[in-house]
Amino acid sequence: TMLYRYAGSPAVAGDYLAGYPDGAQVSSWAKTAMNWAVVNGIVQGNGQGLNPQGTATRAEVAQILYNYLNK
Repeated sequence: TMLYRYAGSPAVAGDYLAGYPDGAQVSSWAKTAMNWAVVNGIVQGNGQGLNPQGTATRAEVAQILYNYLNK
């Protein structure tokens, strides 16, 4: 949500979380931001899902920032 807000909170049309087995676990307050992150390739999941209720490793955060800066 921090990067989404930094980007100006752009509008997002569609539910891009539905393609992930744990997409429904994304908190309601973060759904728009996560949809934005997924559709823009900033968050891509770990092959098993998004793990929205877990914690991110340093490497995962580094990848998210890299993806954001190179989108």
